[in-house]
Amino acid sequence: MAALVRISSVCHRGFRPLLFRSTSLIRPLAVQKKDHDCPYLVSAKIHGTPSNYASGTKGASLHWTGERALSVILLGLMPVAYYFPGPAIDYSLAAALTLHGHWGIGQVLTDYVHGDFKVKAANASLFILSTVTFAGLCYFNYHDVGICKAVALLWSK
Repeated sequence: MAALVRISSVCHRGFRPLLFRSTSLIRPLAVQKKDHDCPYLVSAKIHGTPSNYASGTKGASLHWTGERALSVILLGLMPVAYYFPGPAIDYSLAAALTLHGHWGIGQVLTDYVHGDFKVKAANASLFILSTVTFAGLCYFNYHDVGICKAVALLWSK
């Protein structure tokens, strides 16, 4: 963690700097140091994001935006699939559902699988599972009634 020096404790001039107004973001350490007859409090900044995302890239933000966009697309595909079933909607659902499941299970693996070998094995297994799922849904769409008609047949009985 990066150490920050609170400007208001270094200089007693009576002004409050804009960057350090929120004290919930600053956690003081238990020691005080004296330097040139001006005591100051050594503080540490609490990071709310993982350090691998703080490198200046927008990869995590774009991934999060993509997940939200896919969720909205899935919400829109459900009524379209009900009112206008067809091969284009079937294949769109196959792709969207597979990607949604891949990202969701990937997050679970990120949270609960630890160790280099285990992470690589879990990610490889996830990739194989997602590939087989997409291939199976495409096979079902091509050789059978399709996802939309299959759900309609389930509801009709």
